[in-house]
Amino acid sequence: MLGRSGSIWALLLAFQISGCSNLPLPFDPRMFDSLGYQIAELFEGEEKEVIDEAELEALKALDEIPMLWKSRVGDSDMARFLVAYENNAVYVADEKGRLTKLNSKTGEEIWEVKTNNLFSAGVGIGEGMILVGTSKGEIFAFNESGHSLWKAQVSSEILGPPQIKDNIVVVRTTDGRVYGLDALDGNREWFFQGATPALTVRSSAGVAITQGAVFAGFAGGKMVGMSLFTGNVGWEAVVSQPRGVTELERMTDITSSPAFDDRLICAVAYQGRVGCFQIIDGTQIWTRESSSNAGLAMDSDYVYVAEDNGVLAAYDKRSGAGMWKQVRLGSKNLTAPLVAGHVVVIGDDKGYVNILRNYDGVVLARAATDGSAILSRPQRIPDGFVVQTANGGVFAFSTQL
Repeated sequence: MLGRSGSIWALLLAFQISGCSNLPLPFDPRMFDSLGYQIAELFEGEEKEVIDEAELEALKALDEIPMLWKSRVGDSDMARFLVAYENNAVYVADEKGRLTKLNSKTGEEIWEVKTNNLFSAGVGIGEGMILVGTSKGEIFAFNESGHSLWKAQVSSEILGPPQIKDNIVVVRTTDGRVYGLDALDGNREWFFQGATPALTVRSSAGVAITQGAVFAGFAGGKMVGMSLFTGNVGWEAVVSQPRGVTELERMTDITSSPAFDDRLICAVAYQGRVGCFQIIDGTQIWTRESSSNAGLAMDSDYVYVAEDNGVLAAYDKRSGAGMWKQVRLGSKNLTAPLVAGHVVVIGDDKGYVNILRNYDGVVLARAATDGSAILSRPQRIPDGFVVQTANGGVFAFSTQL
């Protein structure tokens, strides 16, 4: 068993490999996908996670979130799949190359597509198209009936779900590139090369698309806004500046997708800051100290950040003032939050989901799934939400408490 110094050297090697994707690897590079999720533990001396007994007892006493249905797909040992919803259907993918369509009201399987590929990212959805990516940099497009539309190839592994808007498919790769593809045939329209420092946190960060622009955060703490149709850069903004002496201390990567409304675009960096900027020109509205490798969400009043060490924090969207923090959620590793009306939903690495009141962070209800980690943001469905676990469980819950 490696000691702390040995683990750090192993981690350094992993980050160096992540920054040199052209090197031949004698193992599956997806094995490092969880590093971004676990790295904070190294800076705490590899202490075991300790949750106060009183905290656990209080959580056990909460009302249980009503379950609507459950289903199952294949396990996901490395990849973090995002459940997709559209037109009364839920779409889920797994590492064995299967894409499954479920009835969003009952969980019953409508169809399943089996491929001979290893899926590593998905599910992206929109404009009648379902999109998944692979560890070999392939993008597969299907229609709502499960029929294959096209397959495209990009430069490296895909970890974030592809997105589609205005007949352009946008996909991000682990070598720091963002591609715009023609939704009709998958042909490349443009690509953008982002920052690729020597050491980066391997993450499933995707992109955000709104108002004819694509927004993505990169290693080093920068967020870039580019044209959806040409890839031309409109503006760059600094969310967080590297600090510290060592390369590990100076890592401040944006490892999650930005969140937006009709005026603001917000992002958070690992070992850095959370900030909001004007969509139109990237003007900084506010930034605050924060650290997250999970992600954030927003509503009309607050920006909600799943911060390190199991903290869910709410900041005023207009000023950045801290509004509340919930630190008693029973886990040190949370998913990105989901805003569903007047509540916030969040999952954790123990397979629990929690519903919190949006204006003060009070935990209203809680439910277990199958005991394995929920690694991606819960997905909203009518009258509820759905999550996918590492063991392949798909669970739908009601938000009507």
